[in-house]
Amino acid sequence: MSLAAIFIGLALLMFLAFRGHSIIWVAPVCAAFVALCGGLNLLDAYTNTYMQGAADYFKTWFPAFMLGAVYGKVMDLTGSARSLGSKLVSWIGAKNAMLAVVLPCMLMTYGGISLFVVVFVIYPMGYAIYRAADIPRTKLPGAIACGAFGITMTAVPGSPQIQNLIPMQFYGTQPTAAPALSIVACILIGLPALIWLQWDINKGRKAGLHFIEDDKFVEAEHKEMPSWHWLAGLIPIIVVIVLLNVVKTHIVVALLGGIIVCCLMNLNQAKVLLPAISEGANGSMTAIMNTSCAVGFGTVVKAVPGFAVLTEAMLNMPGSILFSEAVAVNVLAGATGSASGGMSIALTALAPKYLEIANQVGISPETLHRIASISSGGLDSLPHNGAVLTLLAVSHCTHKESYWGICVTTVIIPVIMSLVLALVWGLFI
Repeated sequence: MSLAAIFIGLALLMFLAFRGHSIIWVAPVCAAFVALCGGLNLLDAYTNTYMQGAADYFKTWFPAFMLGAVYGKVMDLTGSARSLGSKLVSWIGAKNAMLAVVLPCMLMTYGGISLFVVVFVIYPMGYAIYRAADIPRTKLPGAIACGAFGITMTAVPGSPQIQNLIPMQFYGTQPTAAPALSIVACILIGLPALIWLQWDINKGRKAGLHFIEDDKFVEAEHKEMPSWHWLAGLIPIIVVIVLLNVVKTHIVVALLGGIIVCCLMNLNQAKVLLPAISEGANGSMTAIMNTSCAVGFGTVVKAVPGFAVLTEAMLNMPGSILFSEAVAVNVLAGATGSASGGMSIALTALAPKYLEIANQVGISPETLHRIASISSGGLDSLPHNGAVLTLLAVSHCTHKESYWGICVTTVIIPVIMSLVLALVWGLFI
C-alpha cells in the first residue's frame, strides 16, 4: 500500500502544482497522504520528518539561492545583463534570430544568472528580434527555454547553476566533473535542440505564419548606456566562472565576487544597487521555499516502507547504476517540477549506494555527478514547472501556443539523451 501511495502522492503533487496551487501547502498535504498510507504518525511525519528534510535543504542551499538571486537582480536593474545581451545580438545579427536569442541565454546562465532573471532580461530583446525577422512570437518561448533551461544549467562543465553544484556534496566532486561526458552531452542535447528550433521556424514560414504584435506587451524605455557598458555584463560573469572553477572557491565566494564587481562597474547607478540587492534577496525566498518543500515531501517518501521496495527496483534496473540514477533523477525531477528538488531527493536516498557500487565496478564519482546533473534537466520542465509557468506568463503565451517548443528542447531531447548517455557510458566506456 505504501508503494502505491508514493506514486499516487507524486501524481497528486504534479496535478495540484499544474493547476497552479502553491507547493508550499501542496507538498505537506501530499506528504501526509503518503505518511498515512505508510503507517507513519501524521504529526510526527510533518513536524519532524518533513520539516527536517525541508530545513536541511534550506540550511545547505539558501546562501547560494539568495546570492544568486541578488547577483542576477543587480545585473538586471543596472542594465548590465541587457547591455551584454544587446551587444551579443548586434554581433550575431537579427538574421540569425533564433541563435541571437539562445546564445545570450546560454552565456548568462553559464555566468550564474538565475534562469528566471534571464527570462525577464531576454524576452524584450527576443520580442524585437523575432518581430524584425517576422517569426511568430509564439515560437520565442521555445528558444528562450532552450538557452536558459538547457545545457548550461546541467551539462556544461563548470556551470555555477545549482543543478551542477548539488551532486558535489554527495560525490565529493568539482563543478567541472567528467568534462568528456559533459562535452558529449552538450553536443547530443544542444545540437538537436537548435536544429529543431530552426526547422520549426522554417516550417512556420512555409505555412505563411507571421509575427503578430502582443497587445499586452509594453516595450520599456531604456536609457542609453555608454558603449563599454556591455563589459559590465561580461566581466562579472567571467569573475564568477573563474573564482568557481580556476581559483576553486565556494559558490558563495564566487557569487559575492560577481556582485561586488558588477556594483563597482555601476557606481554611477548607486541609487539602484541597494534596491536591487533587497529585491533579489526577497525574491530568493520563493525559490528556496518551493524547492525545500519539494525536498520535504521526498523525505517523507523516503521514510515509508514502500520506498525500500522502490529503491531496490531502481538499483536492480537493467544496465549500470548510471542508468538507474538517470531514471531516478528524471522521474523525481518531473514529479516535483524542480530539477534541484528532484535531484536532491534522489541523491539523498540513493547516492551512498550508487557510490558504493561505483567503487566496486570502477565507475568514477565524477561520472555519477554528471549523469545526475544532466538528468535533472529533463522531466523537470513539464507543464507545472515554475520556470515554464513564468516564461509563458512573461511572454503572454499559453501552453497550447508555445509549450510544444519548450517540451521538445527541454524535455524530450534531454530525457532521451540522458538515458542513452547513461546506458552507453555505463556499459561501454
